[in-house]
Amino acid sequence: MERVNRTFVTEFVFVRFSNSPLIQLLFFSLFLLVYLLSLVGNALIVLIVALDAHLHTPMYFFISNLSLVELWYTTVTVPKMLANFISPKGVISVPSCITQYYFFFSLAATELFILTTMAFDRYAAICRPLHYPLLLNPQTCGTLAGVCWSMGFLCPMFPSFLLAHISFCTPNQINHFFCDADQIFRLSCTDTYAIQAVGYAFSTVIILGALVFTMASYARILATILAMASATARRKAFSTCTAHLSVVTIYFGTLIFMYVRPAVKYESNINKIVAIFYSVITPLLNPLIYTLRNKDVKEALKVLSTRIQKICHRSRSLQ
Repeated sequence: MERVNRTFVTEFVFVRFSNSPLIQLLFFSLFLLVYLLSLVGNALIVLIVALDAHLHTPMYFFISNLSLVELWYTTVTVPKMLANFISPKGVISVPSCITQYYFFFSLAATELFILTTMAFDRYAAICRPLHYPLLLNPQTCGTLAGVCWSMGFLCPMFPSFLLAHISFCTPNQINHFFCDADQIFRLSCTDTYAIQAVGYAFSTVIILGALVFTMASYARILATILAMASATARRKAFSTCTAHLSVVTIYFGTLIFMYVRPAVKYESNINKIVAIFYSVITPLLNPLIYTLRNKDVKEALKVLSTRIQKICHRSRSLQ
């Protein structure tokens, strides 16, 4: 339907979580704590994988890439959300909004590709152990990581280009904490059916394609584990997959709920809650999932902690 008597806008206003300044301050404190913990947790994983030679394996290489994605993923949206909590009016310019849209979905796609590659890594390690060093040598791992990052940043480029060439009208309010696709489309002055169709097709093909590949990998993994004669070997093999399976279940579940379905009106509040989970909470959960039950990472953390203590002791001695 054509919109008439509407004013063109150059900025958007984020709808506040609450009209109460006290509740806004409470949200600011809570999400600031979650954000800082997420940064520290993911940065620690990147650091210990880089410093500990025992973790220079394909699995930990991809885990460190995943943590690196999470560092940027949260930084694209959370600082702006925190600023909006304490500012009188949460405003973002149209170009900045589209830029945020591009980087958010680029990093989301990159994380999706890395998780899918990690499924292949587990398949190769369990189903083809003799060929594993050859299949995932350092050069191949580097190439796969490069493809994941490149494809991630290429996928949202065309929809972002289309978004940059449409006009927006009043009302200019976004009922979200970042520039999500559905919210931007609702504010357009012109028909966005073609752009929405392109974005929907991209997200559906990418998410479901990655899901099918991951499920196929784990089907082969499960068949191989069940065929093992030793119960100890079965438990050990399955334990190497539990962390990745947990992350995949959480991430794929929320993405499918948000982006592999037609847009439904009046669901902004539900979408906002789900988006908080996969863009703020999940990046904090990932480091915990990969460390709480991982002996190698725990040992690496102890070694790093010992090194830091020695450095601090030496610096005090010199003083």
